[in-house]
Amino acid sequence: MSTKKSKATQAGATISEFDGVRYLHLGTDWVQGAMRIRKPRQLELEYVQRMMAWMLWRPTELLDQGHAVQLGLGAGAITRFAHQVLRMRTTAVELNATVIDACRLWFHLPDDDERLAVVHGDAAAWVADASHLLSVDVLCVDLYDHEAAAPVLDDEAFYAACRGVLAPGGLMTVNLFGRDSSFDRSAGHIAAAFGSDQVWQLAPTKEGNTIVVAGHGVEVPDRDTLVQRAAAIESRYALKASKWLRLVKPWRPAVDGDGG
Repeated sequence: MSTKKSKATQAGATISEFDGVRYLHLGTDWVQGAMRIRKPRQLELEYVQRMMAWMLWRPTELLDQGHAVQLGLGAGAITRFAHQVLRMRTTAVELNATVIDACRLWFHLPDDDERLAVVHGDAAAWVADASHLLSVDVLCVDLYDHEAAAPVLDDEAFYAACRGVLAPGGLMTVNLFGRDSSFDRSAGHIAAAFGSDQVWQLAPTKEGNTIVVAGHGVEVPDRDTLVQRAAAIESRYALKASKWLRLVKPWRPAVDGDGG
């Protein structure tokens, strides 16, 4: 996944396999991504599936439209899904060259084409590039290093730059650890950049991953429309969108005594 570390200190990508699933690692046992070998376009990990919750906020007829960007390639699951299933214009930004190589060799990541660009570069620099302003419709951010301890890009300035690349109505999803003490700080930085009325969170997965969704001037539809969208997502893409709808709530800052 994309980090600020120099090439000399980046961990090399390795793989393991168990029960029909191939896993990506960066020098430790921590799983950085996964792919079911016989179903490479399927989103295998629960938290990665929930990274697609932005689909609830987007009109059904626009789900396959626009530009999708991933900051942090992982095992390429979201990139493959955006490019091959949704068939969106897709860009992935990854600093660790061994991750890109592993995805191309072992995780069915295709070569670049007219709709796909895999950028070997720094995520912070990419979102700060003025040429990318207002150019992204969906931004998925999953920036953990080999120790998977905390996001490596996580301050208000970074999230403000993320908002800057989103077109009006664009959406960002971020993978955070909701049971970690850093969650409220991270979510607070997102809210400061996007506005607290444009930030939502899903309940944590059993592993503790909490997906935060942030919008650039997004209007939330009524409940009936959301239910219809969830049904369409499930029918077309076999994702658990009705479950997401039950798990999502507006983000609110923790208060003393919440144990946040």
